[in-house]
Amino acid sequence: MKYGIKLVVNYLLGTDVVGRRLAVCPDDTFIVSYPRSGNTWARFLIANLLHPGLTVSFSNIERLIPDTSSQSSRALKRTPRPRMIKAHEYFDHRYRKILYIVRDPRDVALSYYHFQRKYRQIADDFPLPSYVDDFVSGRLISAGWGTWGENVATWLSARGKDRNFLLLRYEDMKKNPMYELERISAFLNVAANPQLLQRCVERSSVESMRELEKLQSDEWVATRNRRKDIPFVRTAHSGGWRSQLPHDAVHRIETAWGDLMTTLQYELTGPSLRLAAGAGSRLR
Repeated sequence: MKYGIKLVVNYLLGTDVVGRRLAVCPDDTFIVSYPRSGNTWARFLIANLLHPGLTVSFSNIERLIPDTSSQSSRALKRTPRPRMIKAHEYFDHRYRKILYIVRDPRDVALSYYHFQRKYRQIADDFPLPSYVDDFVSGRLISAGWGTWGENVATWLSARGKDRNFLLLRYEDMKKNPMYELERISAFLNVAANPQLLQRCVERSSVESMRELEKLQSDEWVATRNRRKDIPFVRTAHSGGWRSQLPHDAVHRIETAWGDLMTTLQYELTGPSLRLAAGAGSRLR
């Protein structure tokens, strides 16, 4: 009873977080990923693609592509249709058109570790191997979205072959952003010439986003009242886990999700793990 009253009051005040209670419209398009997989960068790329006449920034990104994990029900209802919406949810059958971003879970774990330090959700000296164990076991604050493996697998297994599902690998986006953005524009039926694509990539570069974060960190809901000494927009590199994750932590991740990682073309470090993953793929 008290929960229901609190829910109604928060809704009326616009202080709720809509999350999985989002009222989905048939013409909605979703950018979905497990946290720290490149979703914010993708939002900037796509917002620049859809609104070439605007200066996309942290000051207006929530209005252009709202986030279900930070915006209220009323804010989402006020967003003009057709809506482009960011989400971290595991599979939801109501989402009909989806761009799903996947990133190497070894880099995700490392990025998430620093993100939670920024948010003061873990101490600076929290042991990285212990964090990876929590990451794999589903004991993080984001457990409601499932583990990396659960989140990714639910979408791939349910929608992987659907024409309204576009899988984007973060690593491919970093390697060739023009080509991947062209795929996105085709998926969204947006006419985009090379000049527009190049402009979107430049305006969404890590350097540009870092400068915007410095200027607007107190304006954006995701960085307001958070630590300034740890940036939200970090190095945006791929493969940082190779030098920064302990061997045992890498092994923990690969043992848990090696088969799925191999399916997504993420090379495993251990020969026995590669053989096991290959056998699992053949069994499918």
